[in-house]
Amino acid sequence: MKRLIIMAALLAAGPPAGLRAAEDTNALPVLTLAGARQLALANHPRVVAARYEVGAAQEAVKEARSAELPAVNLDGTAAGEDSGSTTRIMAGGINNPSVYDRLAGGLQVSQLITDFGRTANLKASSEFQERAESENAADVREQVWLQVSSRYYGVLDARAVLQVAWQTVTNRQVLLEQVQTLATNKLKSELDVSFGQVLLEQGQLLVERAQNGLDAAMAGFNTALGLREPRAFQLVEPPPSMTGTNDVESLIQLALAQRPELLSQRAQIEAARRFARAERDARLPTVAAEGFIGNSPVHDDRLADNYAAADINISMPLFAGGLYLARQHRAEAQASAADEQLRNAEDEVIQQVRVAWLNVNTARQVLRTSEELVRNAGEAYELAQARYTAALSSVVELSQAQLNEVAAQINEANAHYELLQDEASLDYQTGVTH
Repeated sequence: MKRLIIMAALLAAGPPAGLRAAEDTNALPVLTLAGARQLALANHPRVVAARYEVGAAQEAVKEARSAELPAVNLDGTAAGEDSGSTTRIMAGGINNPSVYDRLAGGLQVSQLITDFGRTANLKASSEFQERAESENAADVREQVWLQVSSRYYGVLDARAVLQVAWQTVTNRQVLLEQVQTLATNKLKSELDVSFGQVLLEQGQLLVERAQNGLDAAMAGFNTALGLREPRAFQLVEPPPSMTGTNDVESLIQLALAQRPELLSQRAQIEAARRFARAERDARLPTVAAEGFIGNSPVHDDRLADNYAAADINISMPLFAGGLYLARQHRAEAQASAADEQLRNAEDEVIQQVRVAWLNVNTARQVLRTSEELVRNAGEAYELAQARYTAALSSVVELSQAQLNEVAAQINEANAHYELLQDEASLDYQTGVTH
């Protein structure tokens, strides 16, 4: 009797705090699936890190391009000789050995005229690397979107299960009151009342477990959004999905054409090929022009006040112990390896799309079966309740019918949101941008 009083007090207090908060749309900020994805893009550390990686790749392009532009250096030199004698540097290399007293400053300008394609190929390689990083960033966004979608549907699933659990408690309270009335009128035994109390307490346990499931799902959802501090939201039920899944071959072709990681690998392959060409061109001549201009306010009498000079330098490696050829062969081997890695990635994408497509079709069939099971379980419970009221069956049969109905309702909720999760996974596998 003490337990019955406690359960009645809980019922009189209303739904648990988590469920009341979920049902009070004025107390929590409303968040749609699209809004959740945008929030994740703004906060998730993986997305932010990917943006920095793209920025770094863009700077690498500027580095490669700088070799084609003029380079200007400002020079300043102060030198002194020993005791007014004509000093010569006689060791340490072949150089201009004369040293004169001077204080001078000037500009040095150099411009690459041609290196027969090496710089152009290095620049093109860096541009393809930038494109690859951009596609990697797109893939990170798709992964975060998929995670957000999965956690979003997980919260809705947990909320639906909690609502089923609370409705179960309400129904069992009604049943217990009916059984108590019948027992008071000597139409049912105290055993039936005890069964009713057990069912009510089991329902309360179901509510407590469902509430914990909802809290855990919301915590995972916060992590998917990139939020460190816990926040609660009122999530909006998404509209029915219109994803078509009849032709798996068209989905495979769509995935091969637009999956970001495949696009990234293709750009990396082209970057590797351009780099291999640049390594090949490293053995070709380099032609550059240089110009010098400056002034020397303090200097030896044998030096002029101003100076200006220009030259054209041609440099070509003749022998480096096989260094340049080895670099070329290594770059070509890396490009060939990238080709095979792409082929392997494409095979994996094909398998992933097929599995995702099968999962969606199976989930739809499971949902249809679950809906049918809910309808049949509801009819069976109504029949069992009528039989029990007419004293044609025991409370055990009635409780089993009610358990079957609750299990069917939970399975239907799970099946509904598992289908949405599978459809989101199929969208990701085919590279569909939300």
